[in-house]
Amino acid sequence: MRIAIAGLMHESNTFSPDRTGLDQFREGSLADGPALIPVWREAHHEVGGFLEGAERFGFEAVPTTMAWATPGGPVDDAVLDEVTARIADALARLPVDGLLVALHGAMVTPRFLDADGEVLRRLRAALGPDRPLVCSLDFHANVSPLMAEHADALVGYQTYPHVDQRERGLLAAELIARAVRGEIRPVTAIAQPPMIVNLLGQDTGSEPMRSLMNEARSLERRPGLLSVSLMGGFPYADVPEMGSSVIAVADGDRSLAQAAADELADRLWSIRHDLDARRPDSAEAVRQAIASDRTPVVLVDLGDNIGGGTPGDGTVILSELIRQQARDAVVVIHDPDAVAEAARLGPGATFDRPVGGRSHPDYGGPVPVRGVVRSLHDGTWIEDAPRHGGRRHNDQGPTAVIDLPGLITLVLNTLRTPPFSLGQLTSLGLDPSSSSILVAKAAVAYKAAYGPIAGSIIEVNTPGLTAIDPGRFAYRNIRRPLFPIDR
Repeated sequence: MRIAIAGLMHESNTFSPDRTGLDQFREGSLADGPALIPVWREAHHEVGGFLEGAERFGFEAVPTTMAWATPGGPVDDAVLDEVTARIADALARLPVDGLLVALHGAMVTPRFLDADGEVLRRLRAALGPDRPLVCSLDFHANVSPLMAEHADALVGYQTYPHVDQRERGLLAAELIARAVRGEIRPVTAIAQPPMIVNLLGQDTGSEPMRSLMNEARSLERRPGLLSVSLMGGFPYADVPEMGSSVIAVADGDRSLAQAAADELADRLWSIRHDLDARRPDSAEAVRQAIASDRTPVVLVDLGDNIGGGTPGDGTVILSELIRQQARDAVVVIHDPDAVAEAARLGPGATFDRPVGGRSHPDYGGPVPVRGVVRSLHDGTWIEDAPRHGGRRHNDQGPTAVIDLPGLITLVLNTLRTPPFSLGQLTSLGLDPSSSSILVAKAAVAYKAAYGPIAGSIIEVNTPGLTAIDPGRFAYRNIRRPLFPIDR
């Protein structure tokens, strides 16, 4: 039994003016054939689960192409065409019995609002109707009927932060092995209640989402059901399928799958008011952080959540920390030009120039800082623990550490890098657990790394492309009515 392994993963923020091209995938990961194995085999990622599943469930993994890029603006159509053509060509050349594919589920291109559905349509055409196709999806997927039509089974992550990716990849591998052997005939149904769940409400470690996930696991134990996935959805993609959903996979009984999906979707709808979130602005949040004796205080910059596709150069919280003279804080800002200047100056030199704030007025303007270049780094590190995103090999590009004496340690990097791993700081010689304040440009995903060391957490209602209030955005393509926009 030979199973092809493939992937094309991107979370596309349609409110971003930027585009994600092939260069961004090369910066992330773009590997063909056997070259993808060393990148993903040991990763806490579903592709790592696919590869482990080959050994566990008795099939030969046939690697094709795996492409991944940091969340950002919509993906160029040329990338979709290029990567799907590579996979389709491999399927035509190689004898395989089925296909395991890793998609995000919230990818958008200029031509395709449902880009993941289009990928599955093309791959199904290349694979043919009779061989099974099983697809893994990110918890933030905006699931479409087109996806369910062209995949025999859709399996989504069930944790946020995403620490179960490898486990869900193993489940997908088990399903396809059993399908090829003729032991099961997976069929998929979806249910989509008319609602958005903001990212804070999607935290599966907190109520009420934790209890909903327990209900999903109970449904999976019903006879005839193979998988149930409650999906949070990605609210920063202006597409018709945007919002939360439930996926159910049954053995040959589509009505059973639909009933299970509808049941959990009804439960989600019934508690929609409990999933709303209100948070303090930056001035109040910084005041609370300075006054707190439960350190380190993690200030979560919700509007500049890099994992949701933002520029990572927001200065709203940095400006407030300086204004209120916060001490012993660590702030990461994406600013390639500032890194180049620090490299030119060298360690020990005085650094005196504005940083950040160049992408959009919402993020605050450039902030003048005066400090000392502490150190310069290549920005790479390896993460061995299960962390959101599942990446093992990490790269934030050339990086400079700037000390603002007595106040802030400023980390400047050249590649936008979500705060999913403490290695982003410890690889620079910093000890985040000994700081008073840490700024994380995130929403929930950072918790797998930062949660264990946090004395307290303050989520900050900052403006930007990932602002927590969906009412800030001018949606044109979503279904209406949709709670909480239309109450």
